[in-house]
Amino acid sequence: MENMNSNDMDRIIGVDFDNTIVNYEDIVHRVAVQWGLIQLDVGKNKKNIRDKIRQLPGGEVEWQRLQAVVYGSRMEEARLIDGVQVFFQLCKQYEIRVHIISHKTEFARFDETGANLRVVAMAWMKKNRFFETDGLGLLQESVYFEPSRQEKIERIKYLRCTHFIDDLEEIFFENSFPASVEKILYTPHRQDISRQVISRGARVFTRWEEICDYFFNAKD
Repeated sequence: MENMNSNDMDRIIGVDFDNTIVNYEDIVHRVAVQWGLIQLDVGKNKKNIRDKIRQLPGGEVEWQRLQAVVYGSRMEEARLIDGVQVFFQLCKQYEIRVHIISHKTEFARFDETGANLRVVAMAWMKKNRFFETDGLGLLQESVYFEPSRQEKIERIKYLRCTHFIDDLEEIFFENSFPASVEKILYTPHRQDISRQVISRGARVFTRWEEICDYFFNAKD
C-alpha cells in the first residue's frame, strides 16, 4: 500500500448508513416472500423488489410497511457489506476523520412494533463492532441521524466533509448539496445508474474494495 501524503490527512469523509454500509437485500427478500408480496425466484435486488411490490394493489403502503420492519424489529438480520470494515480500519490507521451521516427518523409511520429506528441502528452497529478499536474503530459521537434529507446535507456542510459516499444518487441532485464535496456513489447494481449522476461529477463504484483502492491506493 502506498504512503498517503499530507493532503490525504485533511480528508473528512462522510458515509451514508442504510444500503451504503448495511446490506438489507437478503432480509428484504425474505420478508417480502414471507408476506406473499413476491415469488421466491425474484432476485435479491432491493430496487427490483420495491418496484414489483409497488405494482400491487396498495403496493406503496405494503412497501413502506416492509421497510419499517426491516429497518426496525428485524434489522438484526441485516449484514455488513463486504469491504466496509477494511475501509473504516484504513481510515483509523491513517487518522482520517470519518462520519456516518444518515437520513433516519426515530420512528417509521407504518411500524406496528413502535421500534426506535435510531436505537436499533446503534445496537446493530455495536453488534457489528463498529465502536471497537479492533473492529471498525469508529467513535460513537461520529454517528449522526438526521430527520430529513435537507438536515443531512446541512450536517455534511457543518462537519466540512470533503467527500461523501451514498447509495442514493438523488442526494447529489439537491441544489443545496455543496459543490466542494466530492460525490461518491456506491451502487452494487450498476444498471441502476442514471446519466445525470455522471454529469454531476459523481464517481461510481460497485464494490467497497474499489472505494478502498480509490482512497488508499490499496494494492492486492
